Amino acid sequence: MNNYEVMFIIQAVLEQEKKEAVIGMVKEIISAEGEVGKVNVWGNRKLAYPIQKKNEGYYVVIEFTANSELPKELDRRLKISDSIIRHIIINKDQK
Repeated sequence: MNNYEVMFIIQAVLEQEKKEAVIGMVKEIISAEGEVGKVNVWGNRKLAYPIQKKNEGYYVVIEFTANSELPKELDRRLKISDSIIRHIIINKDQK
């Protein structure tokens, strides 16, 4: 089991319930084959540059432990989500 961290940006224009549903969906994907650690919601922030003509996003960081296959599946599922505009998965064990 490796330690990972996923940071993703949800569209800021979504209602709070839909943002919570997206966070819950990501946590479900992780908990299916791994273990969810600390969830840190940063909230609405200005983006460094426009993404899809949007200037703000709702930032969320989730730490988790999982086998090496889960980040590939998580990456695939986050790419096809319409609510998430950007994401990054980091292996915290590698330097």
